[in-house]
Amino acid sequence: MNCFVLWDETTKQCAIVDPGAETNYEEAQITQYIDENGLEPAMILLTHAHVDHIAGLKEMCERYKLPVTMHADGKVLLRQAEAYGAVMGFEVERMDKLPVDEIRGGDVLMLGQEKIECREVPGHCPGSMAYVLPGAQMVLTGDALFRGSIGRTDLPGGNYQLLIDKIRTQLLTLPDDYEVLPGHGDISTIGEEQRYNGFLI
Repeated sequence: MNCFVLWDETTKQCAIVDPGAETNYEEAQITQYIDENGLEPAMILLTHAHVDHIAGLKEMCERYKLPVTMHADGKVLLRQAEAYGAVMGFEVERMDKLPVDEIRGGDVLMLGQEKIECREVPGHCPGSMAYVLPGAQMVLTGDALFRGSIGRTDLPGGNYQLLIDKIRTQLLTLPDDYEVLPGHGDISTIGEEQRYNGFLI
């Protein structure tokens, strides 16, 4: 699972995206990276709230005294995180009391002087979001779009046709040279997915 740290070069404000750290060692990797680069956490963003993407969320919120920024539809998954973690074989602390800043499609967040455009891409799960950074020409797609694949839709709240529609209207409308930073696996580009992703051709 990919956790990303985004930052604005001018202010050094950063956003932690999907802190899915399952162990103390993985949490330390995130915090050490932030410290070594002299960054100031200003935001904790979720592409979605499946347990593998939020295992370290409570620790990050408490350490940096920040709310979690996410779509309201994903809050039900926060309440279920402890149970889902048990099913998957690792311990997850209760998340239902964490402070939440709710966002929706069309919102624009500011990270220092950098814009982050919020786009709704449900279908993998409720509340799934993608984050477009025009200044860096990249999009964080969570588990909606992967290199050569798409997110699974067989979990509760999944909807295959909805996911395909949202990928086409919210993601593939970006310029071809935009980098795709997915929730799992390798980086791609919008152009590559347009041409080679078998789910979208």
